[in-house]
Amino acid sequence: MTTNLASISSPTRATSVVPAPEPDRIDLIGKDMAEFGTIAENLGMPSWRGKQLWGWVYHHRETDFSQMTNLSKDLRNVLDETCVVSRPDVASRHISIDGTVKWLIKFADGNLAETVLIPEADRLTLCISSQVGCTLNCKFCHTGTQKLVRNLTAAEIVGQLMVARDYVASGAPGSEHAHFTAPENGETPDPHRVSNIVMMGMGEPLYNFDNVKKALDIATHNEGVAISKRRVTVSTAGVVPMMERCGTEIGVKLAVSLHAVTDELRDVIVPINRKYPISELLTACRNYPDVRNSRRITFEYILLKGVNDSLADARELVRLIKGIPSKINLIPFNPWPGAPYERSSDKVIEAFAQIVRDAGYPSPVRRPRGEDILAACGQLKSASERQRKSK
Repeated sequence: MTTNLASISSPTRATSVVPAPEPDRIDLIGKDMAEFGTIAENLGMPSWRGKQLWGWVYHHRETDFSQMTNLSKDLRNVLDETCVVSRPDVASRHISIDGTVKWLIKFADGNLAETVLIPEADRLTLCISSQVGCTLNCKFCHTGTQKLVRNLTAAEIVGQLMVARDYVASGAPGSEHAHFTAPENGETPDPHRVSNIVMMGMGEPLYNFDNVKKALDIATHNEGVAISKRRVTVSTAGVVPMMERCGTEIGVKLAVSLHAVTDELRDVIVPINRKYPISELLTACRNYPDVRNSRRITFEYILLKGVNDSLADARELVRLIKGIPSKINLIPFNPWPGAPYERSSDKVIEAFAQIVRDAGYPSPVRRPRGEDILAACGQLKSASERQRKSK
């Protein structure tokens, strides 16, 4: 694909708002509520001060201890000497003609990952990365051409969310596109809030389960960032042994990258299928904890011209998922430099979708977002060099 350079903003390069912590300072980002209580006690404060500190860090996004006005001046001074509320560096930022924002996030060790903010009429969705690179090598995915470097820590996952929240709260370009529906708790809608999270960025989230779980526990805690679990989705290419744990321990929605209806094809385009074939994957979907119509499995199905987009494929898809409360997101292939596939025509996509809809499954065709800045589904790839896997 030829990128439309005219639609890309000049990359914004900047150091982080708050510098990375010195070795002897405690970075509060990525710590959970219990750890905040322990930190408070270790600094000579009552543990309940940790809850106040938590609110400042995650709910108010405050990075300056002097502004935490319900803490005494002495306590604020102690915190300033011993702790920091960091943000990862933003190596670059691009804004699409459709309002989508893509950040290249630089972590303390120099590794990079991409984070994408997608504005829609009723929500502001953040697509977060869980790894630097990816080990799955899905043939249609640009990220899959970048070897896995390492897992991201919980702090690095939460850091992506905090960068986006700061940006949205500033009223910067892209954030003005969203007009939120009322939150489920009945509070007044907040026009400057990331409302949804999808773990669909770089990497396989279920191969970094513990860090993803901790990060999402922080993001969904009702006294902090307070994003409803019903607005959080973890996407997997089919790590079958971890799917039940995702449902029971994280308790969020599940999206499954299916993309083919035969093992022969899926073995090629989603190689993890050689380890966990379609039959095992769909059994895990049927057994996903608390799956029901109000908590459907989302099947992601990318349409590749002449590969998996026939009417026979559509009918077999319907047969395979029968009995699973689900919806099917049909994704037109998003080209990237050197991609081996082409996008199916609109006519073919619509005919495929109609068969699925006629079978009673919601089947939206996902409109590509941020395609001009390589921020659309399957287009993410950072410039990190391969390093020895450290996690």
